[in-house]
Amino acid sequence: MSEGIERRLDDGMAALQTDVSEEVRERLLAFVTLLHKWNRAYNLTAVRDIETMVTRHLLDSLAILPWIEGPGLLDVGSGAGLPGIVIAIVRPDIALTSIDSNGKKIRFQRQVAFELGLDNVTPVHDRVEALSGVAFEQITSRAFAAPEAFVTLTRSLLAENGHWLAMAGRVDDITLPQDVRLVQTWPLDIPGEQAQRHLLKMDIA
Repeated sequence: MSEGIERRLDDGMAALQTDVSEEVRERLLAFVTLLHKWNRAYNLTAVRDIETMVTRHLLDSLAILPWIEGPGLLDVGSGAGLPGIVIAIVRPDIALTSIDSNGKKIRFQRQVAFELGLDNVTPVHDRVEALSGVAFEQITSRAFAAPEAFVTLTRSLLAENGHWLAMAGRVDDITLPQDVRLVQTWPLDIPGEQAQRHLLKMDIA
């Protein structure tokens, strides 16, 4: 592990005012190391450089921590476990269900959960439409679909008084179903990232 990677994570977390234990810090570094290793063979992310992974994957995911309440969190279209597994590392009190239809990405998540001892993570290989009989206080997505499609496909999985947290780039012309309310939008200032990032909170009107 190079000092540059550790410094980028430490400086980024300081900028985000995210304070973690040394054990959690080591798990975050182990996660990005595994992601970089697996990505060479399995193409889990378009980002190839590990230092850029720290910014675009770790810090981007950590940026939404202030809005995570739990106790149950569903991460839809989670890919390599973003933001879900990053949140689960920092918040062991959160019960994370992470779903993706891509088998190799779920295999990666299962390996991460095993190697890092994350007993609060349940990776599911399926389409979100196949989930039933469960409800979550919070449902999040980083790059799954446009907000309208995201809430439509997951509304049956939202617990009473629960809400959605959708990560997005630009937030112009957001369209939602009539009975879904956009509660608030927050700009996310990701250390080292120039692209626009926002978090949308939505619930049933």
